[in-house]
Amino acid sequence: MRLRRGLEAHLGSRDVARVIYGAVVGLALVLALEAHPPGPGEAAGLLLGAAVAVGLAELYSEIIGTEARERRRLDRPALRGMAGEALAVVLGAGFPAVFFVLAAAGAFDIDTAFKLSKWSGVVLLCGYAFLGARLAGFTAVRSLVHAAAVGLVGGALVALKALLH
Repeated sequence: MRLRRGLEAHLGSRDVARVIYGAVVGLALVLALEAHPPGPGEAAGLLLGAAVAVGLAELYSEIIGTEARERRRLDRPALRGMAGEALAVVLGAGFPAVFFVLAAAGAFDIDTAFKLSKWSGVVLLCGYAFLGARLAGFTAVRSLVHAAAVGLVGGALVALKALLH
């Protein structure tokens, strides 16, 4: 029950959009790295560094945009809220690094880390699409169609990368 309430609260927050944004950035980074794969430790570092950079860019742009739009300095609670949203971007973009850390530890090879990173990103996007559609009142079948459409877009990115490499 507690997990369900936590999941519903998360899905009802602005964090969902930020995690999805981060996940798309993470997927794009994994696809770019795969062309000339670094070692697993280096891949993890590159993904985490890029995730932090994207999160900081998100935070900076939100602060500057809000201050310019509202013509005032932001207070600490507003800054904390924006930092929390930027952290969601970092988590979404940095998640694939987990698989490269595991590869560096010897749990599996780097090819497996790339496969897990790519397809877990697609599954994450599909899962959010399905749950978002269900919460919006779509039937289970229409929610599955929605998730499949998102999955096709993610799968198309992976396929395009495979064709170009």
